[in-house]
Parts: sequence; structure tokens; C-alpha cells
Amino acid sequence: MTKRTVLSGAKVVRPTGVVDGGRVTVEDGRIAAGRRDEPEGAGDEVEVVDLAGHWVLPGFVDIHVHGGGGASFSAGTADEALRVIETHRAHGTTTMLASTVTGDLGDLAWQAAALSELVEQGDLAGLHFEGPFISALRCGAHEPALLRDPDPAAVRKLIDAARGTARMLTLAPELPGGIDSVRLLSEHGVLAAVGHTDAPYETVREAVDAGATVATHLFNAMPQLGHRSPGPIAALLEDERVTVELINDGTHLHPAVLELAFRCAGPDRVAFITDAMGAAGMGDGLYPLGPMKVEVRDGVARLTEGGAIAGSTLTLDLAFRRAVTVDGIAVTDAVRALCATPARLLGLSDRVGSIEEGKDADLVVLDGDFALTGVLRKGEWLVRP
Repeated sequence: MTKRTVLSGAKVVRPTGVVDGGRVTVEDGRIAAGRRDEPEGAGDEVEVVDLAGHWVLPGFVDIHVHGGGGASFSAGTADEALRVIETHRAHGTTTMLASTVTGDLGDLAWQAAALSELVEQGDLAGLHFEGPFISALRCGAHEPALLRDPDPAAVRKLIDAARGTARMLTLAPELPGGIDSVRLLSEHGVLAAVGHTDAPYETVREAVDAGATVATHLFNAMPQLGHRSPGPIAALLEDERVTVELINDGTHLHPAVLELAFRCAGPDRVAFITDAMGAAGMGDGLYPLGPMKVEVRDGVARLTEGGAIAGSTLTLDLAFRRAVTVDGIAVTDAVRALCATPARLLGLSDRVGSIEEGKDADLVVLDGDFALTGVLRKGEWLVRP
């Protein structure tokens, strides 16, 4: 007897558009073909969930997240990492990279080895190293004393420590070894991301030509767009080879800037991210971010020393809701930016990122006001509507 779950009556967001009064059938952890001509329960154990008045979306994909639930990936322990994962899954993120923060190279290698086990067992989609190969002029919430130039040998050490699970590394290409490291990353199938950089326009163009394909939280931790010195923003935004990360929490980006970036790049080149630290899913208070200390007040995370914004407390369900209710982005476009585009970037679009037959049954249920009410991951309810 096959166990099936049928989500019925919702507005289902599929690659071809929104299906009103749609139906999604789940079998053995995957999205199955619907059987409209067969009575429910004929030969199978069937759970029918009536979702009239709701939305069903693909599970969210976050390529940049550091922590949540009071825990951090940088702790390098399975217990803390699983707490981060569970926190974001409860908010609809069913696929994610684990992002580290700047640290001693040996510590980062140790963290990578520990986190790689969670990738191998399917809890994470891979690792993202943010630092230490970034600019001291644009380091944000990274410890300046631990920064270093992106020497290809050092970059290779982190890749090797991750045992094939490294998926992305953020660096400043203007630093010595930067362009060579971009080439190295590209050769090893690791996404080279330009971020925390003071590079001029021409250097970023060179980095993209060398293989860089991601803009780490575009606009943040880089020079402002200038009419005589356009800098990284113009180079990253204009190039169709680059996917741009945007933090849509209302703090990191003014709505007009977000609208401009979304209009220029389009949903096929935008990946909404959280850049979340340990306070995501929690309340105000003091939290660690790698070796740095962060105070969260009114939901905004800042370093206790210097006051720089230190990641976010965002979850992707809130990023999606803000996109469609505040920013005026079409539901289908927001879904692409939170699901299909990051899934394709990670090379996972055959499994996740859209509601199609044969893919993992990673699904998010929202009510009519776009508030999250349900989460399925591989066909199992994590949050039941």
C-alpha cells in the first residue's frame, strides 16, 4: 500500500504560473503525478489536506545563512548546526548552505570538516566560506585581525577541508591572489562570490571573466554606485553571468534600491538570502557571530563595538511576504528568486526549486495573507497547516 498526501484546493505556484484550486500529490517523499480520475483512497492510504484559500510554493533555498535559533554554523558542532537547520526549516527553508564567518584558517578547516558530515547525510546542501579573504576596508562584521589575502594555496586548504562539500566562497578580487583564486574556485566547481570588496569596476569585470558568478549581498559591504566610479555594483548588476544576493529585510536595502536591482537583474538572476545570524527566530539580546559580539535590538543585529550591521535576523518566509506585500513583486517572480534561481545556481534544480513531478516534496504552505502555515520536507510535515 502506497501512502500518499494530496494537497488540494490551494493556489499552487508552478513553473508555468499559478494554478488556482490546484492539487499537489506526494508519494515516497517526491512530487507525484496527480490522479484526478481515480477516487481518493483507491488502493492507497491517502491523506487529503484541504488548503482552500492558501498558497503552495516550493521549499525555499537559502545560499547564505550563518545561524538561527540561538545557534551558529561557526560553532562547528553538529548540535548547533542542526538547531540552525531546524529553525530555518520551520520557516520554509528546506535547502540551505552553511555559511561560516572569518576565522583562523585552521579553525575554518575544522569547522568545514565537521559541517561536511551534515552535507554528506543530506541536512545541508553545502558550505559557503564568507571570509577571511575579504577587504579590511569593507569587512563589516568580520574580525579585521583575522583577514588575509586570498592566496590560492590557502583557498585550496579550505576546499580540501570541506571534502567536496564546498559550494561557494566569498572574496575580494582586488586583493593579491584574488583573480587567481577565482580561477581556482571555478576549476574546482566552487562558486566564486564577489563581496566585502573595495574593488574598482574594472577589477570586478576581470573577476567575472575569470569565473566569479555571485554577488555577495549586493550593495552591502562594497562602495556605493558612483557616476564616475561605478565600482562593484555596476559590474555585478549588469553582467548576465552573475547571480546577485539581496537581503530583503527592510534594513539592509531601501525598497527603491531593491526594486532597482530586481528590475535590472530580474528574478532569474536574483537570489533572496537571509544572511541570518544566531538571533534569527529568536528575540532581542546579545549573540556571538564567530569571534564577534552582536546586540540585537528591535530585530536589527549590530556589532557591540562599532555598531556595524552584523547579518540579519531574517527568515525567508518573511523575505517572501515582504517581497509580495511591500515591494510589489509578483508572486511567481518572488518564488523564482527564493526557489528556482538559487536551486539552479547550486546545480540542484533537478531536485528542488519548483513544483514538478519527480522532484523532492519540499513545499511551503502560506495563508491568504502570505503567512507561513505549513512546511513539507521530502514529504514529511515539519509544520502542519
